Amino acid sequence: MNQTIRFSNPQQFTFYQSLKQRVQTYFSESGKSSNGGWRMIGKGIFWILAYLIPLALLIGVAMPWWLSIIAFVWLGIALAGIGMGVMHDACHNAFSDKGWVNTLFGSSIYMIGGNKFSWKMQHNVFHHTFTNIHGIDEDISGMTLLRFDRHLPLKKVHRYQHWYAPLLYAMMTLSFYVKDVRQAIQWSVDKGPRFLWSQMVILVTGKAVYFGLLLVLPLVFSTMPWWFILIGFLVINMVAGFIMAIVFQLAHVVEGADQPLPNQEGHMDNSWAVHQLQTTANFSPKNRILTWYLGGLNYQIEHHLFPNISHIHYPAIARIVRETAAEFGHTYNAFPSMAMAVNSHLCTLRDFGRA
Repeated sequence: MNQTIRFSNPQQFTFYQSLKQRVQTYFSESGKSSNGGWRMIGKGIFWILAYLIPLALLIGVAMPWWLSIIAFVWLGIALAGIGMGVMHDACHNAFSDKGWVNTLFGSSIYMIGGNKFSWKMQHNVFHHTFTNIHGIDEDISGMTLLRFDRHLPLKKVHRYQHWYAPLLYAMMTLSFYVKDVRQAIQWSVDKGPRFLWSQMVILVTGKAVYFGLLLVLPLVFSTMPWWFILIGFLVINMVAGFIMAIVFQLAHVVEGADQPLPNQEGHMDNSWAVHQLQTTANFSPKNRILTWYLGGLNYQIEHHLFPNISHIHYPAIARIVRETAAEFGHTYNAFPSMAMAVNSHLCTLRDFGRA
């Protein structure tokens, strides 16, 4: 299906041409690189150390149980920080203008239990190209207990999804273990991305590194009882999973984010850029601390239109995107606060569970 979808509305092509020209003018006049540069390298080192140092202390230093719980929660926050603020840019080649730097920091995905090849195919290719399109974008379609896609069959359990969804969000990083293996098998059999044996070795090695850091080393060297380490492992994953899952859903499963279908010939009504505007939303654009922690993922419109630009530039180019969209008569979806976006997401889940 992904080979037949076409974004073919020639009347809308001038919007993206004008927008790209204005963004390029911004970088040329300011003398800035579209990559993250030293600021991103510093941020990457910070989050990796913020993950490894507390983990080393947990393993090598005897702590009271309450302090260990705090450390587990912080490790979950740090893992989410790595995923959103480091790995994400690097896997989009927006971290640095040097390929080996992007590769190095992009490999931090193995620290959060993921796999680079699977993530790039699903996120960079399918999600970014075919955002919110039924049957292709697994971010909305690849669910059982959650109905993010209004074109999926409605089940009785979906009526309560706005209540139990947060619990499932907390399982996101844990789901990587099954999801990556499932995709590897599926892609090895079906036509599509080829999951080679070398990539399978990387997948298994990456999972071993993750479990080794968070489970094996604490079990072998820590003075904590084994059951407490297992609880800590769950706490880390649930904190990181919830943060990343809720942030991603606020971009596409909210009021105002459309889920259009192609016609019988596979043609979409809009051009690709306008499709991104209509299927994506921003939130909390004025909260600098939140923007820094989320890796600019509260500026999802800018990210989807310019995925190869580092998130540190999103606040600056957001004004250009918003003004250009208004000039061409296109809607720019944005929630003033994260609380409003969360409320909109829960309302959307409720509506999708009853429609």
